[in-house]
Amino acid sequence: MLESVGLGAQDQEVYHALVRRAQATVAEITHDCHLPATAARRILQSLVGLGLATRSTGRPTRYVAVSPDSGLEALLRERERELDGVRTHIRALMDVYRANTRFAHPGELIEVVSGRDEVNHRWVQMQQDTRGQMRGFDRPPYAAPRQHAESNPIELHMLRRGVKYRVIYDTSVLDLPGWLEDVTAGMRHGEQARIHADLPMKLAVSDDRLAIIPLLRAGDSVVTASYLIHPSPLLDALVALFEALWERSVPVRLTAAGGDPATGSEPTTGGELTRDEERLLTLLASGATDKAAGRALGWSERTVQRHITKLMRRLGARTRFQVAMEATRRGWI
Repeated sequence: MLESVGLGAQDQEVYHALVRRAQATVAEITHDCHLPATAARRILQSLVGLGLATRSTGRPTRYVAVSPDSGLEALLRERERELDGVRTHIRALMDVYRANTRFAHPGELIEVVSGRDEVNHRWVQMQQDTRGQMRGFDRPPYAAPRQHAESNPIELHMLRRGVKYRVIYDTSVLDLPGWLEDVTAGMRHGEQARIHADLPMKLAVSDDRLAIIPLLRAGDSVVTASYLIHPSPLLDALVALFEALWERSVPVRLTAAGGDPATGSEPTTGGELTRDEERLLTLLASGATDKAAGRALGWSERTVQRHITKLMRRLGARTRFQVAMEATRRGWI
């Protein structure tokens, strides 16, 4: 049990014997552990050096066990510091490795994966191998069937493990049934979601280590091939593109400030948004049409227009642009 802190089998035997006696001479440890006196003395001196025992000044010399909770904890902390140093060294080595492999085998920096099942398998594997964060552009079509309220169960599992997800959705997803419920499910587990009009591509980036770009032709309804981008200047450019569009995208909020998150009812204090109004403003700010916003919210176009008219009256606005400006000024979007 104590090998991980540097104690071999004989060291542990002597240490356990010393703990049982609390203090002992070399002769007593020799008797208890059936060891030669020279070996027992050497191990006891080693335990003193590790901070697990002290040595008296009387005759015969007695070795006193240090309380295990303090002695072993100190050893553990020292091993943890050593491991942290190893991790730092690994990161430095990885920087050197990436710098020297980027151009050593340029043909291996981009990998083509074919077949819907294989694409989906690599997408799942990519998420499962992520340690820090996933970033992505999300837009149809998809390699795997989307299921209402849980379109990416792997994401929910990884969010629970502490992996961060930041996703920018194209406004075209508003035409998908149940999209708002899907996103809300992810956000409740920690996903950060934003909306942007006309994303240039589908994209996912794992830990600045690997990116996947579905290979789509005009008219394709499913993803059957993808590029895998390994560490390279191209991967750096994709990360920079994501971060630039993230700053320009509209955040999706989970609930309205002051409103009832379950019912979307009017807030108890005046001047704030209901849940439905906040979701509507978010969709409109992202460029959604009345028809698309209605589909996402489960409303008719007439209902969308009625809510917009109501917002205009509340804000004293005459145009949608003025509604957006005033909502932004108030921190609603």
